[in-house]
Parts: sequence; structure tokens; C-alpha cells
Amino acid sequence: MARWRAAALALGLLVALPGCSVFDAPVVQRGNRVTEDQLKEITPGVQTRQDVQTLLGSPTQTSTFGDPTWYYISSNTRQRPGRELMVTDQQTVSITFDQNGVVRAVKVIGEDEGKPVPMVSRVTPTPGNDRSLLQALFGNVGRIGPGASIPTSPGAPGSGTGR
Repeated sequence: MARWRAAALALGLLVALPGCSVFDAPVVQRGNRVTEDQLKEITPGVQTRQDVQTLLGSPTQTSTFGDPTWYYISSNTRQRPGRELMVTDQQTVSITFDQNGVVRAVKVIGEDEGKPVPMVSRVTPTPGNDRSLLQALFGNVGRIGPGASIPTSPGAPGSGTGR
């Protein structure tokens, strides 16, 4: 009876172990995290681009069109086996500058304000690659071997073009 209890206890421990944090992937900090203290040092109408870059470093992204805006994007991620990358604590800081390069506005954008971007699942067709299952399985039969013809590239010796 004691053996059965020990076996049941061992089995219970084995089942519970994967849930322990020992087996979790480590949390990875991605991007340039801007702290509250750093944000307090930025005063609109006073600091310039150079001041912001000295304080926060280079931005993660800059605006392409319109007002010159710098974005500092950061998140914590954890890889989960067999699943998508888990993203937590995502933060985006948006700093907008005027024409003279002086800070006009600072805004913290949280996860709740983000907009999901749907991925397109279409595949661009490639001509000549539509093969049936049988063609894929038996397509190379007869191409390699003693009686097979080996294609030559243009200009190769013996191809008739280099004479």
C-alpha cells in the first residue's frame, strides 16, 4: 500500500511540475522602455529633439508623414511552447515636435488604445509550381540514373554554343 501512495505522489508531482515557474521561459524586455521619471523630465515647449535623444536614446520609430513624431515602443514577451509569443505590458510613448524641433506634446499610449492590424493570409501565386500530389511524389523518377539525360546550361562546354 505504501508503494501505491508513493507512486501516486510521484505521479502527482510529475503532473504538477510543468506548471511551475521553473519551466517557464524567461521574460524578455523588447524595445526602449521609457520610465515615469524620464517622462517627467520632458517639458513641452522647452526640450528639443537633441534633449529628448540624450534623455531617452534613439526612437524605435519615427513618423513617415505629417507632424514629426518619435515613438518609443516597448513590451515584455515570453515564448510559450507550441503557441504564439505572449506579449505583456506593451507601452508606446509618442513625442511630437514642432517645426523648430521643440517638443510640442508627449503621450503615453497603452495596450487598450492600440489597434490590431489583421494579417492577410493570401499567398502570391507562382507560375509553374502547381503540381499534383503524384507529380510531387514521382516527378524526379527517371531524371537521375545511367540512362537519364543531363541538361546543360547555355555556354557550357559541349552545349554547342561556345564554338
